Amino acid sequence: MAAAPILALQDIKLTLGSTLLLDGAELSVTPGDKIALVGRNGSGKSTLLKIAAGEIEADSGLRFVQPGVTVRYLPQEPDLSAFASTLAYVEAGLTEGDDHYRAQYLLEQLGLTGREEPKNLSGGEARRAALARVLAPEPDILLLDEPTNHLDLPAIEWLEEEISSLRSAIVLISHDRRFLADLTKATVWLDRGITRRLNQGFSGFETWRDSVLEEEEQARHKLDRQIVREEHWLTYGVTARRKRNVRRLENLSNLRQQRKEGRRATGEVKMTVSEGTTSGALVVDADTISKSFGDRPIVKDFTTRVIRGDRVGIVGPNGAGKTTLIKLLTGELAPDSGRVKLGSSLELATLDQGRKGLAPETTLKDALTQGGSDTLIINGQPKHVMGYMKDFLFTPEQARTAVSKLSGGERGRLTLARALALPSNVLVLDEPTNDLDLETLDLLQELLADYPGTVVVVSHDRDFLDRVSTSVIVAEGNGEWNEYAGGYSDMVAQRGYGVRKPEAKAAPAKPKPAQQVPAAAPAAKRKLSFKEKHALETLPAQIKKLENEIARLQEALADPGLYAKSPEEFEKKSAALGKADAERAAAEEQWLELEILREELEG
Repeated sequence: MAAAPILALQDIKLTLGSTLLLDGAELSVTPGDKIALVGRNGSGKSTLLKIAAGEIEADSGLRFVQPGVTVRYLPQEPDLSAFASTLAYVEAGLTEGDDHYRAQYLLEQLGLTGREEPKNLSGGEARRAALARVLAPEPDILLLDEPTNHLDLPAIEWLEEEISSLRSAIVLISHDRRFLADLTKATVWLDRGITRRLNQGFSGFETWRDSVLEEEEQARHKLDRQIVREEHWLTYGVTARRKRNVRRLENLSNLRQQRKEGRRATGEVKMTVSEGTTSGALVVDADTISKSFGDRPIVKDFTTRVIRGDRVGIVGPNGAGKTTLIKLLTGELAPDSGRVKLGSSLELATLDQGRKGLAPETTLKDALTQGGSDTLIINGQPKHVMGYMKDFLFTPEQARTAVSKLSGGERGRLTLARALALPSNVLVLDEPTNDLDLETLDLLQELLADYPGTVVVVSHDRDFLDRVSTSVIVAEGNGEWNEYAGGYSDMVAQRGYGVRKPEAKAAPAKPKPAQQVPAAAPAAKRKLSFKEKHALETLPAQIKKLENEIARLQEALADPGLYAKSPEEFEKKSAALGKADAERAAAEEQWLELEILREELEG
């Protein structure tokens, strides 16, 4: 017998402006559900999740949450402005009985200390704090809207492990195929305002979706043929009794109305890349190149050779130096030592991660044409800018829309359109998958597979790297980089683990020999991480502060008249004393563990 839902949305309808966004959408969540909520950009996924979270109200329909069930919602743009620190923000999401130490643990796992001031946070840091806030209480239901946005691969792999260990029911929106496939057991597809449910995880979704769309197209074709038959009878058929004629006319009118009201699936992006002249067979030959900034090595004695047609993926944690490595390999930045030889007749087209080439006040049309004529040259052929816009799912009405008014997905498509319009034989793509929906990602992958030139791509999307890359260069730490043949999964198989190295792990095996793959550098000796060093240095002061707080509270509670004067104040100070005492014990234990680790590492 199926479990009763703990959250349900029924017949949800919502109109935004003149657009009918949701037209009878449904969502049912039972205990332990792991649901992927998928659909095209702009289909209303985030809106439906907000309705489920109680953030906004639908025009009509029913929202039910079982009494006593806790729901936590991760928005795409969290607001921390009312809080003094990231820790205060996370702790504000806890309720009585929740583990307060889990808040600090999650922040540290996500690369934050808890002392950050919200006004100084980047968008990515704010998202990390918001993730810690929703995960800390371990609620009955987690509603997660793009949780991997702004996360690097180590953080994504950690988050995947963390979510899979929770007993919470989860509804998840993500453009990361691997993340969805690994975590979900059911899929809800939001398409043209309605939802369909597949009782399989995301790995089975795309085959099912294609079969549904094929059946729709067949049904539409039958309807078109039926209309043609009725029109033919109306024009050429033998006149029958008047009542019969009237009925046939009504049938035809109904069929036409049915066809008119049938909402077809959204069109697809039509991507083409402007090919330049053919480059030489050798594109890049880098021999023992090194680059440091101050005392910090970014690249150390790295050797590689890139041949025409290669698709090279570059992966590593944020701050590892992926962009610096690209600049070294493309000649934009000179190495401190070593040699980089570039091939002949290279024409580079670059898509930067920050979308820096998009001025906010520039219109969409001017961004594509550089403010010039209305015609672009694509593969040597002239194409009107309106037609090129349509290929990337922009409407003619958007031609004069400022870049600042575009959604994240639209900005992603625009930067791709700009980069692909440039003649090139080398494509350098820095996080090209950001904000792209799954269908657009499919088309980008097909385009790169057919592209005759060379591709260098930085990405945190493991599935994308598997589908595109012929080799993967991975940051090993301390300026060391190694190259592995194949995609991301091949790298993991050869290396023994992903970008997020487990704490207790033997030294990695050398990569399999392959063309242009150097021998792996020996594993670096384990050292205290920056966070461990920082904790070791700051914990004594934190412990001293807690001891002072404990002494102050004990002195206040020692006043025999406090309880008689204010029982509420007595209870408040007693609770604060218990909390401070527990925090001191935890801090002392953490310091002791780190001090033992330091002594072991220093021999």
